Amino acid sequence: MTRLISSLAASLLLALAFASQAAAQSATLTVAGGCFWCVESDFESVPGVREVVSGYTGGKTANPTYKQVTKGGTGHYEAVRITYNPSKVSLDTLLHHFFRSVDPTDAGGQFCDRGDSYRTAVFVSNPGQRAAAEKAKAEAQAQLGRKIVTPILNAGPFTKAEAYHQDYYKGTKMVLTRFGPQKQSRAYKSYRDACGRDGRIKALWGNDAPFVGH
Repeated sequence: MTRLISSLAASLLLALAFASQAAAQSATLTVAGGCFWCVESDFESVPGVREVVSGYTGGKTANPTYKQVTKGGTGHYEAVRITYNPSKVSLDTLLHHFFRSVDPTDAGGQFCDRGDSYRTAVFVSNPGQRAAAEKAKAEAQAQLGRKIVTPILNAGPFTKAEAYHQDYYKGTKMVLTRFGPQKQSRAYKSYRDACGRDGRIKALWGNDAPFVGH
């Protein structure tokens, strides 16, 4: 019996060690940068990022739907939750990329998408994240030479968006668009081009734009 208890205790300690190691290698950051399809696509290309989930946050309506959020009145942003390995990519790097992947001078939305749900924001969950976000914002403003209106907000509940929004940029389903029937991945590219996202970012950030043309 003593040997069995010792074996169980060792197994428990080993499991706790693995759990602790996994936690140390995983962190999250939530940002809003206009259309969440685009932000998801951008950050899933960053080495060290494990997963990017599209969703809604920042508002008062519980478990909002896409239709509710885009209609307005919920207070929610289209946002993404980035899960990453801090030993492979730093929070500072992700925040640096974020500010240079949006137009942080625009308070009314992003590119062709207008309205509160398309505003930019960084959502922070602890003092360390807030300090890093404020630092990244100040550095971006100094580089751009223009006032950045992107707020740094306390993180709240995050509602995962509907399944069809996840990884939209690489979907294979045929969808009907204003450009005619297209495969989902092509429809995403057509939307992104027509919305002028990359052109505006390139005009603002030049060669420091991390995702333009990727």
